[in-house]
Amino acid sequence: MRVAFIGLGTMGSRMVANLQEHGHDLIVNDVRRDAAGPALEQGAVWAGSPREAARDAEIVLSSLPGPRQVEEVVLGDDGVVNGIAPDAIYADLSTSSVSLARRMYAEMKSKGFHALDAPVSGGPMGAQDGSLIIMVGGDEPIFQRAMPAFQAIGSNIQYCGAAGNGAVAKLCHNLIGLASAHVLAEGFTLAVKAGLDPETFLEVLKGGAYGRQMGLRNTLPDVIFKGDFDVPRFAFALARKDIGLATDLAREFNVPMPISNVAEQNMIEGMNRGWGARDSSASFQLQEERADVQVRTTS
Repeated sequence: MRVAFIGLGTMGSRMVANLQEHGHDLIVNDVRRDAAGPALEQGAVWAGSPREAARDAEIVLSSLPGPRQVEEVVLGDDGVVNGIAPDAIYADLSTSSVSLARRMYAEMKSKGFHALDAPVSGGPMGAQDGSLIIMVGGDEPIFQRAMPAFQAIGSNIQYCGAAGNGAVAKLCHNLIGLASAHVLAEGFTLAVKAGLDPETFLEVLKGGAYGRQMGLRNTLPDVIFKGDFDVPRFAFALARKDIGLATDLAREFNVPMPISNVAEQNMIEGMNRGWGARDSSASFQLQEERADVQVRTTS
């Protein structure tokens, strides 16, 4: 494919190298021309603006810092929308705004072009070795047309549905990872302050239910997605006891536990509802009630 690529930073430059390795013809643009040096040496063509880069491309890809840059690159006076060829595809690989992704989709479609939101995850190493996950929102036939480019930069390509859903997937993915890091910090600081060697605790954590990802592999698909909270694989009352013992230990050693204390309060609320004999994952229902949505599958 003839691919325009805008944004040659840490991630973009590596993705461009993989696109070239897979035989695609590259047109590149960045705010710094020197960032394009390696790509130009491998045969890429320089474009002076996003508008110019988009002019002869079958697909335009961008990897940019955030929504402000994406909006300027796509919808600005010298942006992609003013240069892209009829029936061509624009796909944004950045972590950006859901509302912006949906607005760009509508703007492009009204003018006879196509837009996909296609944020990636896997970091610089994933970009280097082509093992990124790509989360794609937009029209499925357009997603299929873009596959040759996506397959050059990622090994796990997930179609997420309508426009904006790729951005939803990426933001929620990052939220879970980043927020979980706070609980991880609480657990490790408590373990070490209470006398445990951190490397020993790491091995314990890796070997236990958390480290073996039983929540992702089993609890979510087999319990939560099915709403099957009444069969106690691990009883709610036992889970409430365990988290209470941990927060008691934290108070004994003066370790602040703001996130864990919120989790304990959720467990207490569940106990007050008479959930002691249910599965410990029933606490998920509290958040479902607050959000006014159920996380269920139909299969």
